[in-house]
Amino acid sequence: MQIDPSVSKQAVDMQLANNTNSSTARNSGSDFANLIAQVEQQPEEAAPQGAVTKENGLLWLQLGSAAGSSPYTAPLDNTVSSGEAFSLPPAFESLISAASTKYGVPESLIKAVIDTESSFNPNAVSSAGAKGLMQLMDATAQGLGVSDPFDPAENIDAGVRYLSYQLKRFGGQENMALAAYNAGPSKVERLGISSDAELMSVLDQLPVETQNYVAKIQNARTKFSG
Repeated sequence: MQIDPSVSKQAVDMQLANNTNSSTARNSGSDFANLIAQVEQQPEEAAPQGAVTKENGLLWLQLGSAAGSSPYTAPLDNTVSSGEAFSLPPAFESLISAASTKYGVPESLIKAVIDTESSFNPNAVSSAGAKGLMQLMDATAQGLGVSDPFDPAENIDAGVRYLSYQLKRFGGQENMALAAYNAGPSKVERLGISSDAELMSVLDQLPVETQNYVAKIQNARTKFSG
């Protein structure tokens, strides 16, 4: 079952507006929450690839390979050897800085997510069809108002906007937000936890891919901090 992109975009924008001064996005009475409830009630069987289901991370793509092999079909040309200084193109730095200011997400976290998702390759395409720096599925891109997922400006803005929603939803707990970003918020909420410390104590209840994803993000973040 697919959700009409215009409905998704309207609901996303409404939720973001409602949550400007809120520390969490758990208002079950909001239109966005109602939309999410509908998504999470959808049956998983016979879902077409790219469909919006409760197990594909809300409107978001899960990383495609739990085995650790790269799902990207485009060449990744930003590999950094151990001990080598890591630098981004000035245009990327500017876009990330702007999105960080706009949505209140730390630059180091944005960079770590992009590094893990696509190795800063704006033309990256996953085996599941996710595109660009922050790996947007087509339905996700449409729902977030993205016309060209390979455009770094559009891709970064939409990806950070979604990440900011997850951070609000989980009260600013970064690891919980990252786990939800990868595995879907319903899986994180089912754990009945409220902090990153509690998450780490029950992390083995999430898919191995998600366990590795959280660790990869935090490891990657050390490259961009300080």
